Amino acid sequence: MTTLSQLVLVTGMTGAGRGSAAKVLEKLGYYVIDNLPPSLLQGAVDTVQKSGIARLAVVVDARSRLFFGELMEALESLREIGVDTRILYLEASDEVLVRRQEAARRPHPLSREGRLLDGFERERELLRQLRGRADIVVDTTNLNVHQLGQRVHAAFEDADSGGLRASVVSFGFKYGIPIDADMVADLRFLPNPYWIGDLRPLSGLDLPVSEYVLRQPRAEEFLTQYERLVALLTDGYLREDKHFLTIAIGCTGGRHRSVAMSEAFAERLRSQGVRTLVVHRDLGRE
Repeated sequence: MTTLSQLVLVTGMTGAGRGSAAKVLEKLGYYVIDNLPPSLLQGAVDTVQKSGIARLAVVVDARSRLFFGELMEALESLREIGVDTRILYLEASDEVLVRRQEAARRPHPLSREGRLLDGFERERELLRQLRGRADIVVDTTNLNVHQLGQRVHAAFEDADSGGLRASVVSFGFKYGIPIDADMVADLRFLPNPYWIGDLRPLSGLDLPVSEYVLRQPRAEEFLTQYERLVALLTDGYLREDKHFLTIAIGCTGGRHRSVAMSEAFAERLRSQGVRTLVVHRDLGRE
C-alpha cells in the first residue's frame, strides 16, 4: 500500500485563486479535497492512506476559523510521522479581491450583510496566523490564471526532489512592491533604457535592451554579489525547512532593467542547481 508522502494545504483570501491553484495541483497528481473542515483532516488522511494515494491537497478557507488550532496540530502530527506538509497561501489587494467577487456576483462568506470590504477585512485578520506559518505566499493581485498556474506548478512539481526553489519576479516600483517577496532588489541605480529612443519600445526580453543593461558598470557586480547572498542564505533556509524563495527585482516601470536582470539572475541560479521560475509581473502594463 502506498503511504501518503506529501500534503499541501491551500488557503488564503476569497477570490485570490484557491480554486485555480487546486486545479494545478490536481494536474500534478495530487488528490484534492475542497473546503474540508480542519477537524476532519486526520480522518481524510487515514482514508487516503487506505486508498493508496501518495499526494494530497486540501483547500481550507476562513469559514473554518474555529478549528485552526486543530489544523496546526494535525499538520504537526503528520510532519512527525514523515509526511512532507506545505502551506500555500494566496492573497491579493482588497481592491482586486472586491472587483473579482463583484464579477462573480457572490457575497463574501464573512460580510454579514455588510460591505464586501468588511468581509475581506475580517477574513484577513482571521487568516493572519496561518499566513505567518505559510511555506509559500503568492500575491495574485497582478497575476492572471496562467501566471498563477506557473507559480504553483514550479513550486510543487516533483516536490519530493528537495532543494531550494526560487521565483524571480520582475516588477515596477510605480505599481508597488510584491507583497509575497522574501527579498527585494532595487535596480533604479542603473541607467534607464527608457530614455534611449531605439530601446524605449522594446523590453528587457529583447537582446538590444538586455545587452545595454548588462554591460552597464556595476550590473555584473550586482549579479555576482546577489548570487552570493542567495547562496549564503540557502543552507539556513533549508535547515529551517524553507524550500521556497521569492526574489523581487524592480525598476521604475518593470519593463526594461528589472526584466533583463531577472532573466540573467535566474540563469545564474539555475547554473547553481536552483530550480527557478521567472515571472514578469508588470511587463505589458505600460
